[in-house]
Amino acid sequence: MTFLSEDDLEIESLNWFKEIGYSYIHGKDLAPDGISSERKDFREIFLIERIKTTLKTLNPDISEKVIEAALVKISNPNIPGLLSSNRNFHEWMVKGFPVTFLEDNQEIGLRLKLFDFDNPDKNDWLVVNQLAIHGAKHNRRPDVVVYINGIPIAVIELKNPANPKTDIWDAFNQLKTYKVDIPDLFTPNVLLVISDGTYAKVGSISADEERFQQWRVIEKEQDLDPLGKFKQLETLVRGLFDKKRLLDFIRSFCIYEEGGEIIKKIAAYHQFHAVNTAVERVIEASKPDGDRKGGVIWHTQGAGKSIEMACLAGKLLSDKRLQNPTLVLVTDRQDLDGQLFGVFAGSGNILGEKPRQAESRQDLRDLLNNRPSGGIIFTTIQKFATEKDEKIFPTLTNRKNIVVICDEAHRTQYGFKGRIDAKTGEVKYGLAKGLRDGLPNATFLAFTGTPISQDDRDTQAVFGHYVSIYDIQQAVDDGATVPIYYESRLAKLDIKSSALPKIDSKVEDIFEDEDDISSTEKEKGRWAALEALVGAEPRLTQIAKDLIAHYEQRSKTQPGKALIVGMSREICARLYNEIIELKPDWHDEDHMKGSVKVVMTASASESQLLQPHHTSKQQKKDLENRFKDPNDPL
Repeated sequence: MTFLSEDDLEIESLNWFKEIGYSYIHGKDLAPDGISSERKDFREIFLIERIKTTLKTLNPDISEKVIEAALVKISNPNIPGLLSSNRNFHEWMVKGFPVTFLEDNQEIGLRLKLFDFDNPDKNDWLVVNQLAIHGAKHNRRPDVVVYINGIPIAVIELKNPANPKTDIWDAFNQLKTYKVDIPDLFTPNVLLVISDGTYAKVGSISADEERFQQWRVIEKEQDLDPLGKFKQLETLVRGLFDKKRLLDFIRSFCIYEEGGEIIKKIAAYHQFHAVNTAVERVIEASKPDGDRKGGVIWHTQGAGKSIEMACLAGKLLSDKRLQNPTLVLVTDRQDLDGQLFGVFAGSGNILGEKPRQAESRQDLRDLLNNRPSGGIIFTTIQKFATEKDEKIFPTLTNRKNIVVICDEAHRTQYGFKGRIDAKTGEVKYGLAKGLRDGLPNATFLAFTGTPISQDDRDTQAVFGHYVSIYDIQQAVDDGATVPIYYESRLAKLDIKSSALPKIDSKVEDIFEDEDDISSTEKEKGRWAALEALVGAEPRLTQIAKDLIAHYEQRSKTQPGKALIVGMSREICARLYNEIIELKPDWHDEDHMKGSVKVVMTASASESQLLQPHHTSKQQKKDLENRFKDPNDPL
């Protein structure tokens, strides 16, 4: 259908909502003087009687007095700061509104249900258009507001598809204005939607333009754009606002992160469907006759893997079929372990409990040894290495409701075959075997951005079939990441293919000691000849000159940032020195100043070359935030 005006688009979108089971009322009819008035004045954004009816229906054992008192607080949250207020209200929607009251001279505390998540049709679904709202200084009239049980959870702003001077970003700017002029409307908000009839995108109340994304599916993840590429708004309404899916989204796919300021993140369509498919696969694999293979989620770099894993963890922990499982999150590097732990630590609203991070091999064993139930435990796979006096890694628990979620599964989760140590003659196994020996009945699920397949390293053979695939092309099409273009700059350094199996074997030995940085660096002495070749001073000087020239020339037409990955920490530090020798004004000892920095894992007892680049966890986070800020000189 071709839309001739914004009114046409609005009417058609209301029809879609009605077709999926929503009631409809025009905003003017809800007004204080309307024919179906449900608002005492134009400042009210909640439909009070609908909330009251819901509270009575979903909480039948609670007295009228308690419900009336709760209703006053729900409709007047009075929490300073829009995002703080939104986070608090979201917790009420998901976990219930907390109340206390006296019963038989005893104080009782419980939470009142605002939504029935298990029975979608027991909720009150309403869509309203042209809802006039009076703010402190300005009056506004959003195009479409979606209510569940009298609570406005979504705002949809539309623009005239026939006007070539307007597009969806005008709708985005309109929503920004609403957040300033009528902020109360956004206290309970879950979704913001913008559309011009051709394109449609959805985002959270803290999302910038980049974070507004298209919702491309209705029922199945593989069935992209089922109604056609230019029916984006209808696909979004039928796909995301479906009653069952929307309740699931509200409960399990909204995350709040706090790093100086609160950021609300919501799942994209590929994350939503991947998580739900993975949950069912894990349930099946963990049954008594299951194969313990939870599957592989292959989502390209930059596709939001951390959010995905947090949402998955929340759903697994709350699924009654798993009977209070223990989750073990495994990475192969300390920095990844810390990054992922940081995301989970800030996701308490969907996890329900605080994650624990294993600080050492012994700490890991203490956390898992005969653990009765529950828990989220983070570890590097290196902590599953055997001690010197052990031939095999000891069994920590035989429980079947252990779920191991492996990040970047293509690197260290393989290698079950034994190999003979040339020095001792003993058979040695890879770290993956230690993990399986320690948790013999666990179900294993893998996340990877770059799956590979070669002898003894086939991702699917180890973890099972693909649960979800979101490749680089799809991510680029969605605007989730930018296209990658390769430009050859210098001659390659070739390694004979016959040497690769030996190199892989040696690297696995090195990785086992990653927790002991100084020991690991000594082991890397075997690669001194190759590192000397890669990091030769004339070569680093040439690279530094080429990088600076390329960056400065490119920045004239396409401003942006540059990221350099080095073979070793020493090479990174020496390349840094070469760069600042050519550009001394880029250097500053203060980590919050300067245009170039080295980010690496380091200990306090490093060489003089590496010492200047030693940073704490907070300083690394500061550098990350600086790098993400387009206005920061870093």
